[in-house]
Amino acid sequence: IDYTGTEPSSPCNKCLNVSWDSTTPCTCTINFTLEHSFESNVFMYYGLSNFYQNHRRYVKSRDDSQLNGDNSSLLNPSKECEPYRINEDKPIAPCGAIANSMFNDTLELYRIDNDTRIPITLIKKGIAWWTDKNVKFRNPTGDGNNLTALFQGTTKPVNWPKPVYMLDSEPDNNGFINEDFIVWMRTAALPTFRKLYRLIERKNNLQPTLQAGKYSLDIAYNYPVHSFDGRKRMILSTISWMGGKNPFLGIAYITVGSICFFLGVVLLIIHHKYGNRNTSADIPN
Repeated sequence: IDYTGTEPSSPCNKCLNVSWDSTTPCTCTINFTLEHSFESNVFMYYGLSNFYQNHRRYVKSRDDSQLNGDNSSLLNPSKECEPYRINEDKPIAPCGAIANSMFNDTLELYRIDNDTRIPITLIKKGIAWWTDKNVKFRNPTGDGNNLTALFQGTTKPVNWPKPVYMLDSEPDNNGFINEDFIVWMRTAALPTFRKLYRLIERKNNLQPTLQAGKYSLDIAYNYPVHSFDGRKRMILSTISWMGGKNPFLGIAYITVGSICFFLGVVLLIIHHKYGNRNTSADIPN
């Protein structure tokens, strides 16, 4: 579901020129229909296009020691974070361009049954890699578990509406260990990518996770992409016993195999035509 809003008829067109420092959130709703039911667990992604997370300076613009909870790096971030290292004479936490550009749209899904909107439960935990959540990203340490006190002396990233210790109300999903933040910090290799946003778990075996029918997507439109001709979309996907549907590997294998076969045929012809030539340097009598 593309909700960029570039088309004048799109419900999100009114939010197209939203800016990072907008004080009033812009909301829009897109209705859509699922032609087929989703039987197993459903994965909800957000997708971005024309966003180059693979840019060399962008990828380097972070401080892994700070993200790992090192107290000295918290107050003295790496110079790799410039120009998002210090703001108003305070160190930025988390510093760097990756964190500064974190995706912050809010998506809510509803099923429409007889003109009644039934909310779909979206699970926000379990979307990040276990090693990221438990090893690479840690909150600062100190007396007590009060994140407000632990992050004292730092300031929020320039484009963020609130500081890192207010990302979530649950302590095990707040600060540097917030899973939305962790997912964003794992940079994508291509300019068109998707990142896991929420999980929709199957409740029982008698009914599908998402029934075929009408749905609506409520969007708090905060993330500006129109300035760089980007696009935003929401993706619903599921997996079977064979895994997810991803044609990339199949296309890559067929392409590489075809190239190898073609080169093999060319080299066979060259060997057959020129391989038996007399290479002796002796001059016949």
